[in-house]
Amino acid sequence: MAERLLIEGGRVVDPARNVDGLLDVVVEDGLVRALAPGMGSSPREYARVIDARGLVVVPGLVDMHVHLREPGNEEEETIASGAAAAVAGGFTSVAAMPNTDPAVDNEAAAEFQVNQGRRAAKARVYPIGAITKARKGEELSEMGGLVRGGAVAFSDDGSPVRNAEVMRRGLLYAKMFDKVVIDHAEDPDLAGKGVMHAGLVSIVLGLAGKSSASEEVMVARDITLAEITGGRLHIAHVSTRGSVELVRRAKNRGIRVTCEATPHHFSLTDEAVRTFDPNFKMNPPLRTSDDVQAIIEGLKDGTIDAIASDHAPHSQEAKSVEFQDAPNGVLGLETNVPVAYTRLVEERGLSLSRLVEVMSWGPAKILGIAAGTLAPGAAADITILDLETPWTVDVQQFRSKSRNCPFHGWPVRGRAVTTLVGGKVVHELARERALAR
Repeated sequence: MAERLLIEGGRVVDPARNVDGLLDVVVEDGLVRALAPGMGSSPREYARVIDARGLVVVPGLVDMHVHLREPGNEEEETIASGAAAAVAGGFTSVAAMPNTDPAVDNEAAAEFQVNQGRRAAKARVYPIGAITKARKGEELSEMGGLVRGGAVAFSDDGSPVRNAEVMRRGLLYAKMFDKVVIDHAEDPDLAGKGVMHAGLVSIVLGLAGKSSASEEVMVARDITLAEITGGRLHIAHVSTRGSVELVRRAKNRGIRVTCEATPHHFSLTDEAVRTFDPNFKMNPPLRTSDDVQAIIEGLKDGTIDAIASDHAPHSQEAKSVEFQDAPNGVLGLETNVPVAYTRLVEERGLSLSRLVEVMSWGPAKILGIAAGTLAPGAAADITILDLETPWTVDVQQFRSKSRNCPFHGWPVRGRAVTTLVGGKVVHELARERALAR
């Protein structure tokens, strides 16, 4: 008899199939075989039984926006360390942005990331190919080769595609392969040398500000380009009320546009920058409380399709400088679940099913990958969550190589206690540790 595994007695939440109830999950040969109550009546049938009573069992989570730094900046993160951080955070699939050194703009570069992910044998790693060569925004990359190499989407993330004609062509070529273009929406002329949100706080602190318009103008431009090309556009890390409204209107008009939000943009405001702590510096910057409210509204009403971490590791040396000189970016893979659950479900009334949807099935659909569901026959990528036990975020316990986290010391609930990829347990937190305060 083939080796079988049973996840017993958990609350199974699978929004892709409208499943929410106390069920057992049978895993065999790396696939989900059955979801039904009472499957543990003959425990000898299973090579292993995982006790999920009091826990929540969900499809393996998908983070569609991470920076794994390899090749080029392995001192900050490697694909292996990033994949380990992913499964510790409950993520079984991650999509890696191409702003490496050199950029992922050709078939061999994409293949390298795929192979490194396989060697790491943790989370599934999907490359995102660059829209333009070297991410310079001038000439389209070898999109066909990137797709052959394993790329699931295209983006110049970290840099906007300044030239509208290049972006138009990028949307058209990506459409040929039915791939989505992920947009770093920022007008560099309007953004200028801004290092935080342009508003009262930036004036008080004497720091150069970056206006909401610098994002919204580019969102509007690229929605127009998506409309005229019929291409698939995804707006990364929306941070303003105006951007959310632009996406909402575009969807109502039938334009093929989706978007994502990050935990830091729905949990923090520019008031955090008063500390001058570089761990609160990211791009787009932290905005106002009104923008935070708009993002939460967008998550509730379906305007926002995914939550992504924008996991951006930096060395302690790089971040230990004055705020205006520090690089943009914060960690997120190991705090995405607890911050989202605490801030959105416990504090703002988002349903658990909706949270699971935007962290699994939603991003999987956008990327076109086989993930985000526990349907029988699907790969047994499964996350088991403890949503009851309070704990405190401690960057010293992270699997990531970096420590630039804005949530260090936060009291939260929600964490992955077990993560399975292809039916194999790749992360397991001892229950006694999970129950420790």
